[in-house]
Parts: sequence; structure tokens; C-alpha cells
Amino acid sequence: MTRERKIYDAAFKIKAVELSNERSNLTELARELGIRVSMLYKWRKDYDKFGSGSFPGNGILKQTAEQKLISELEAKLKEA
Repeated sequence: MTRERKIYDAAFKIKAVELSNERSNLTELARELGIRVSMLYKWRKDYDKFGSGSFPGNGILKQTAEQKLISELEAKLKEA
């Protein structure tokens, strides 16, 4: 029997990260949100590293602002 994988949208993840920064008991928060604690820690780590671009969607690379600028400039160079 296979389990269906849950998909959480970016707004849910950002709200979960914000709540986790306000609270001290992350295990309880994860239980309330219906997610695993390890997932909450991963989302926090991604949000700290990439900021608002940490949850871009399926198939889209996570990039910092500098990395995004570099990618755009490289694309323009290829066109020229």
C-alpha cells in the first residue's frame, strides 16, 4: 500500500516558519500543523538561506538574489 505524498504551498511553509520562530516548542507546533518536525527544520533552514525565494515550486531552482541575477545575465550573454 502506497502513501500519497502531501504537497504544501509556499504560503503554508512561510507561515509555518514564521510560527516556528515565535514559539519555543517546535514538536508541538509540528503536531498542530500536521507535519513532521524534521520537515519544519528543513523549511526553516531553506528560509534562512534563500529568504522569500526558498519555496519556488516544483522544478524551479532555489536561488539567492545574486544567483538569480547571474543566471539572467548569463542568459542575456547567450542571446548576444
